[in-house]
Amino acid sequence: MTRPQGSAARELGLKRGEFDLAVRLGRIRTVAAPGGGRRRVPREEIERIRDAEGFPDTLREQVRVVGTAEGAELVGIPATRFTRLARAGMLTPAKFYLNRYRTVVWLYLAQELREFARSEVNAPLLTGRAPDRMRARLDAGEDLRPRTWRARHAGYLLGQSGGPWERAAAIATLLDPTQLADLVEDPYERAHLHRLRPEETWHGAPESPTARVVERILVADDPDEISWLRASLLLSLAEARTVRPAPRPTSHAPSPEAEREPETPADLDPDPAPEPVRPEPVRSLWGRLLGRRA
Repeated sequence: MTRPQGSAARELGLKRGEFDLAVRLGRIRTVAAPGGGRRRVPREEIERIRDAEGFPDTLREQVRVVGTAEGAELVGIPATRFTRLARAGMLTPAKFYLNRYRTVVWLYLAQELREFARSEVNAPLLTGRAPDRMRARLDAGEDLRPRTWRARHAGYLLGQSGGPWERAAAIATLLDPTQLADLVEDPYERAHLHRLRPEETWHGAPESPTARVVERILVADDPDEISWLRASLLLSLAEARTVRPAPRPTSHAPSPEAEREPETPADLDPDPAPEPVRPEPVRSLWGRLLGRRA
């Protein structure tokens, strides 16, 4: 038995934004809806969370986000140094929003900031002089906040993917359409990837100013990042083609359910048990990219 996400949020005492972030962070597991549409939350997952020690305060604290000013207070440094650390890729945003001036406001997990401040490895970054390479890149105007957020976002997208075509579609969302057309020459494969794109509800109306700003954040713009995404997409496509070719107009058009049908017998249960989001493969995909930060 599963519950819609809105109902699950109410049962867990979370605001909708808190619930969405908890899902993206892997704190709440979801499963694909049998008939398609938005993913659902298994009843046993809700019970597992409610039975955890410290509920609901512990869960709320895990998804509490703060802006630059409050984040700097938590870490114990000036806001200017906090911003420079975030721009250098040392602090990873958990989410963002656009204010009324359409300026991007980055938010960070309070729990992660406290862990960052407690680590002895980071002590020189909090009080000492920044490494020369970091200062040079910051002085040149480099800002890794969109890139580190994309790494976290990619982890969520890949963790929700049920098969190679969906993994390829998730990766494709992070590439510019021109890059995608260059890699995927078959128009039917591109159309199939577009149909399988993960559902996002925070882009704003298509072609709106908000949507254009979000698109600039969502799409990779760093050469190294683009190279890794291209390679990963090609690998996922190679696997997907061996499992099931993209539908063609000469064949019977599959239903939306058929396009996302499970690819292993174990997944044929109409209400499968939740599978945890596994970050390890994602770290292997992004590790070298983020390891190059200052």
